[in-house]
Amino acid sequence: MDGVARPPAPADHLPQSVEVDRRAVSEDESRRANGPEWDRYADEYQATHGEFLGDIGFVWGPEGLTEAAAGALGEVAGRRVLEVGSGAGQCSRWVTHRGGTGIGVDLSLRQLQHSRRIDEETAVQVPSTQATATALPFRDATFDVVFSSFGALQFVADLDLAVAEVARVLRPGGRFAFSITHPTRWSFPDDPGPDGLVASQSYWDRTPYVETDPGTGTVTYVEHHRTLGDWVGLLAQHRFHLVDLLEPEWPEGHERVWGGWSATRGRLTPGTALFVADLLP
Repeated sequence: MDGVARPPAPADHLPQSVEVDRRAVSEDESRRANGPEWDRYADEYQATHGEFLGDIGFVWGPEGLTEAAAGALGEVAGRRVLEVGSGAGQCSRWVTHRGGTGIGVDLSLRQLQHSRRIDEETAVQVPSTQATATALPFRDATFDVVFSSFGALQFVADLDLAVAEVARVLRPGGRFAFSITHPTRWSFPDDPGPDGLVASQSYWDRTPYVETDPGTGTVTYVEHHRTLGDWVGLLAQHRFHLVDLLEPEWPEGHERVWGGWSATRGRLTPGTALFVADLLP
């Protein structure tokens, strides 16, 4: 899991040096903001969440649903598997450990440096490269599986191009699986407490969430919202057949708080959506 996103947050939950806005943002502006942001955040992210993720581990979201339990990718042994938004490569390393060929791409150089560190510590190698989801550096039809665990997709403005790129590099009949912040969460503040259970804005408002440095006016973080219908329609447009849509329930006894994800909210409303689709021949 590369990184759990943060849907609309109340201003008092953010550093004073960040201003929050909802406005249109281009693909270039999104990329220039999110790459450096993940470089800055990578060390803290791995220190805070690395144990939960596991060096050779595959979780689909803060609820802790594992790929071993979900089986969203299908059989990985003997298959070429691409992770888009791979972070430190934990999920791809799990794939490789089970006989597949896991390969990662990520926008953040610092995250990829952590991936190399864990490669050396575990002796399980994940070839990784710095790239964006809208321009995957691979030939057509070279992968059996493409997946993204809270990775690049919700940080991309031009999602149509990103999904087209996945379809391009997949072989016919290949599997595409990805987890994102559950779209219904965008109606609520990003608050793990009771206030996060009170709807505060329209689910159908697709205006991106933007954080800006007030001193320079530089956009420092961007996240894009789409509805469930948007995601399903986009998959169909690119010849994907939806196989499953999982909404993991919050497990009993799981008290970990991760941003806006918590037992308080998770017992009442979904926080993660996991799409599973196959590319039609």
